[in-house]
Amino acid sequence: MDLGLQDRVALVAAASKGIGFAAARELAREGARVFLCSRDENRASEAAQKIHDETGASVAGIGADVTDDQAAEHFVNLARERAGRIDILVTNAGGPPASRFADAELEAFREAFELNALSAIRLAKSVLPGMQAQKWGRIINITSVSVKQPIDGLLFSNTVRAALTGWAKTVSTEVAIDNVTVNNVAPGYTLTERQDELAAARARTMGKPKEDMIEVWAAQVPMRRLARAEEIAAAVAFLASERASYITGVTLQVDGGWVRSLL
Repeated sequence: MDLGLQDRVALVAAASKGIGFAAARELAREGARVFLCSRDENRASEAAQKIHDETGASVAGIGADVTDDQAAEHFVNLARERAGRIDILVTNAGGPPASRFADAELEAFREAFELNALSAIRLAKSVLPGMQAQKWGRIINITSVSVKQPIDGLLFSNTVRAALTGWAKTVSTEVAIDNVTVNNVAPGYTLTERQDELAAARARTMGKPKEDMIEVWAAQVPMRRLARAEEIAAAVAFLASERASYITGVTLQVDGGWVRSLL
C-alpha cells in the first residue's frame, strides 16, 4: 500500500528511543523527510543518523525539550526553515511516574500536565496555522490505553492523557474543514525502556522480580504478549497518510485487545 508520504515533512517529538524512535523510522521508510527531537542533542543526532543509515531518508536530530516554550518553538522553526513547511506532527513525551492519589503532590500533577498535555499542545499551536494555510496536515498524539481504561497505579497518566484526548477531539472539529486531521494513538503495554522502568518500579513495591511483572502484564493481553514499538509506529504512519484522509478525532488503541470497551 502506498501511504502517500513521499517527501512529506514530519516532526516527531521525543524520538531518540522507544515508540518515538520507531515512529520516526517508520515515516522515514515511507519516504518522509523527518525532523526528530530529544532533550539530549547527542542522542537526537545518533537516532537521526541511525534512521538515515537504515532508510536513506533525510533525517535531522535536534536537541529540544518539548516542555520548554522556547525550545519547542526552536524545534518547529528550524524544521520549517530547512524544509519550507510542516505536514505531519507526531507528539510524544516520556510518561510521568507511577503514583497513587494518597502519595501524590499537587506539583507532580502540574509537572505531568506540562509533560503529557502542554508539550503536545504547544507544538500543535506552532504548526497548525501553516497546515491550515496549505490545506493539508496530520497531527498524531502518542498517548496511552489509559485514556480508555485507566491503569491502576498510573494516576498522573490516567488524568493528564485523558485531558489531551479531550483537547484533540475538540481541535479536530475546528480544523477538519482545512483537511487537517488530529488523532491519537494509544499504545498498550509495549516493550520499551519506559515500560521496563514501570515494571521495575511496580516489582519493587510488590517485592517480586521485574520479569514477573512483565509476565503479569502479558497475561492480561488476549495476544499474551507485549507490543513491539514497530507495531505502534505502523499505526502512526497510517494515520499520517493519505489513506487516512477521512479519519479524524479518533483514539486508536494498539493494545493486542487489552481494552475491553466497545468504543
